[in-house]
Amino acid sequence: MADQENKSRTLQGVVVSNKMTDSIVVKVARFIKHPKYKKFVKKSSKVMAHDAGNTCDIGDTVTILETTPISKNKSWTLVQINEKVKI
Repeated sequence: MADQENKSRTLQGVVVSNKMTDSIVVKVARFIKHPKYKKFVKKSSKVMAHDAGNTCDIGDTVTILETTPISKNKSWTLVQINEKVKI
């Protein structure tokens, strides 16, 4: 049992808000195929993630990991910052 791999989901997205303490809002985009027209459509969703230490800025590209619920709206935590925004 100790050799089980981590089955948690990871997502990549862009930080759209960092105004809260230890929390960020990440916009995650995905492409789905329209069932009738067969065209790929871009859909997005916003999720809240835990950012210990407030390290992210708006516009950063980040990787987040699904965890047990931290609060009412937060079930994701920051793994790494892939690309920092240039100020």
